[in-house]
Parts: sequence; C-alpha cells; structure tokens
Amino acid sequence: MEQIGFEHAPIGLVVARNRRIERCNALFCEMFGYTRAELEGQSLAILYPSKDEFQRIGTLGTKAMLIDGRYDDERIMARKGGRLFWCRVRGQSLTPDDPLAHSVWSWADLSENRPLIRLSRRERQVAMLLCEGKTSKEIARDLDISPRTVESHRANMIGKLGARNSTDLVVRLTGMPV
Repeated sequence: MEQIGFEHAPIGLVVARNRRIERCNALFCEMFGYTRAELEGQSLAILYPSKDEFQRIGTLGTKAMLIDGRYDDERIMARKGGRLFWCRVRGQSLTPDDPLAHSVWSWADLSENRPLIRLSRRERQVAMLLCEGKTSKEIARDLDISPRTVESHRANMIGKLGARNSTDLVVRLTGMPV
C-alpha cells in the first residue's frame, strides 16, 4: 500500500539524499518532463533555473530545517528543456542533525494559477522573499544587497506586472484572488 500511495499521490514526491534524487513518483516526472531513469540518481540542481539558485536555496533550506526539520517555499523551477514555472516545494528532513542528508519532498505545479512573467534572476529572488512576507530590509540582508536595490527590483516588478502597489504586486506574484 505504501508503494501505491507514493507512486499515485496527487502531488510530485521525491526522496533525496544529499540533494540527489533517490526515488521519485510519476507525477514528479510528468511535472518536470523527465523519465524516472533520467531523474533518479541525479542532483536536484538540474531542476533549478541556475546553479546559483540551487546553492542559495540549499543554504536557506539547511538553515530552516535545522530549526524544526521542515522547509517550504514557492519558487521558479525549470522543466526539461529549460521552460520555467512556479512550484510549491515542501520538505521534511529524516536526519535532523544533517537536514539534507536524507529528506522527503513534495512538489506542486502552480503554473495554472500563477503565470510566469519574465523576471531577472535577482527579481525572482526578491519576488520569492516578498511572497514570504519579508520586508525590504530583511530581503536585503538575506540577499546581501542594499534595501535601496530591493526597492529598485520591486519597482521594476510592479511595472512588469502592471501592479498598482506592493500589495497588488504580491497578489499578482502569488496568484491569490483579490
């Protein structure tokens, strides 16, 4: 029954060791456009828009998981062929002292509710942190940039998405109904 539940879950599932895919289910493969053989044994890095984002998320995930063994966020990921899409990711560490040594992850495709707007890598990073409810100062600290630079990226995104203000920007980024 466990095997059936894992394989046919209505969400993408992954068991990972040191950020390498040990096992994944059919929906995860479908979501990213790979076969199971192409994914199992691979680093999760192949699913990120860049190596920098893979490293940055790994650092954030490790810090968060050291607190309570869990991590979740919404971020832009890359399908096979490089097409980007919004994804909700949640993880649970099975090894609390070394959170990413052995972990279980769920992945949900948000692209139907959240269209992708062309954003720079830094704008994507700022957008993700804005959607987590962080202030400009907190985002600046997390990304090691000035609050003024964060505000500049926010203003650019407001223009790109046609938002009226910062609140409307977050609504448009998250796809939440008004």
